[in-house]
Amino acid sequence: MPSRLAVYLEVTPKRTFASAVDWPGWSRSGKTAEEALDALAMHGPRYVRALGTLAAGLEPPTDGGGFDVVERVVGGSGTEFGVPSRAADRDDRPVGPAEHERLNGILHAAWAAFDAAAEAARGHKLTTGPRGGGRDVARMTTHVIDSDWSYLQQIGGKYKAPSDASEAQNRDAIRDLIIETLAARVRGDPPPPSKRTNPLWTPRYLVRRSAWHALDHAWELENRVI
Repeated sequence: MPSRLAVYLEVTPKRTFASAVDWPGWSRSGKTAEEALDALAMHGPRYVRALGTLAAGLEPPTDGGGFDVVERVVGGSGTEFGVPSRAADRDDRPVGPAEHERLNGILHAAWAAFDAAAEAARGHKLTTGPRGGGRDVARMTTHVIDSDWSYLQQIGGKYKAPSDASEAQNRDAIRDLIIETLAARVRGDPPPPSKRTNPLWTPRYLVRRSAWHALDHAWELENRVI
């Protein structure tokens, strides 16, 4: 029998996120912890498909009772809005070479899943509703790129878009810089001087947040295609 997968809960009175500790990007929410865990289990097969060979050996449970809750953190307004916004203590762990390679792979797989979903949705009518604000494919793509741009800053990176750069060129440049800056943080290189007062995201949390965002919108597009 496979061991129970470790998850942490990000809890507020109105919404809870459940996130797989060792599988960044696999995070889902619900009104209660039980709903969040059930949603996490339901999306397990989609997560496995997105990761491909990187998820070899991962066996998601069939319901929320198959997880082992190892940590609870207090969420905030972002959590209640629908965005996982609090890192687990376990995301402070150092990252070795093998884990760094794995995290890079998960990031690339999540980005590729969003790109594929966006391409598949082009030319199709999408259902509208409160989730994602009813964004069309073009606006969704811009939103994901802009978010990764802000995530890059959260780990001490910077990107100034050339005036003649296309959106695809900006996307690729930002992703390359995320990978480059992530490597610098894993090595322990000090970030460049800045005026920021908040601590930088840890490497593990950066991967968790960017991979979740890409997969969340990839799955949203898949669900909305008519």
